[in-house]
Amino acid sequence: MGLTASVQLKPLESIESGMAVFYTPQSCHETMLVQVPAMARDHLFVHRFQTDQLLAVRGEFVMVVLQNRRYHYIPLSDRQPAVLTIPPGVPHGALSFNHEPCWVVNAVVRHGRSHPLDYRSITPPFPYDVAAAERSLAQLLIAV
Repeated sequence: MGLTASVQLKPLESIESGMAVFYTPQSCHETMLVQVPAMARDHLFVHRFQTDQLLAVRGEFVMVVLQNRRYHYIPLSDRQPAVLTIPPGVPHGALSFNHEPCWVVNAVVRHGRSHPLDYRSITPPFPYDVAAAERSLAQLLIAV
């Protein structure tokens, strides 16, 4: 499923072999294990020379993406393996509605050296619609 021409959410393809299920690896330069804290209300981040490829591996959260002065709420859950790709220059942050942290693997693609501002948070220009974000996650979990 593509949100726009730049941000994409794709289900992972898998192959079953015996009792194991093998999911498609993501090509990247480095991987990071990221913890989204319980009940997180994250500010936005913008990476200048980095593409994030995010996969929730334990728990669930909602990624907030700001494009064209509009927020998009993209739920991610370990119950429905999908990779969210966020290219450079797209502001994004995380919201959690769970009392447990969520663990996320980020398969990072580098397009140049990290910029000092890449990990500095940006105050959202207008408030998140937390109810809409929570509804997006509830709809995902019902579908599973």
